[in-house]
Amino acid sequence: LSHPDRPPSPVNVTVTQLKANSATVSWDVPEGDVVIGYAILQQRQDGQMQRFIREVNTTNRACVLWDLAEDADYIIQVQSIGLHGESQASKRVHFRTLKETDRLPSNSSNQGDITMEGLDKDRQLQTGEIIIIVAVLLMWAAVIALFCRQYDIIKDNDSNNNKEKTKPSSEHSTPERPSGGLLRSK
Repeated sequence: LSHPDRPPSPVNVTVTQLKANSATVSWDVPEGDVVIGYAILQQRQDGQMQRFIREVNTTNRACVLWDLAEDADYIIQVQSIGLHGESQASKRVHFRTLKETDRLPSNSSNQGDITMEGLDKDRQLQTGEIIIIVAVLLMWAAVIALFCRQYDIIKDNDSNNNKEKTKPSSEHSTPERPSGGLLRSK
């Protein structure tokens, strides 16, 4: 049913560089009419959100989809824009964004080396941050433990001193506890 003046539909629509909140769509345009741009219809499979991206005066055969929800199913279709109108929409392409926690996408065959390196760098950074956080927590734990230990010692000293004070006895009847003994015997 395609109109003779309309350009052919894009083919080989593929989704690459899939991340949690973005993906790149690319496609080929068959030989035929002059194509002056493209239009992409992106929608969530649950129908919550649709976005229409339209670019004219471009020979680009790819487009970055940004601001996607993580771990969600999307459907995209691409149209070529010619001088006399738009092509039929391409075949529907399904893709699913990653969860934030996913290390690498399942279709890593599409991944270029550049994005792989980028992902690795991000991961190292996150591990570094986690190590710092853990170290800080451990330090605090140690400080608190030390403080408690000292506090207990002080409490012990107090209760011992009090016991001694209340004992009705002459000053010289406690030879087993020389003054300052506690401090020295750390």
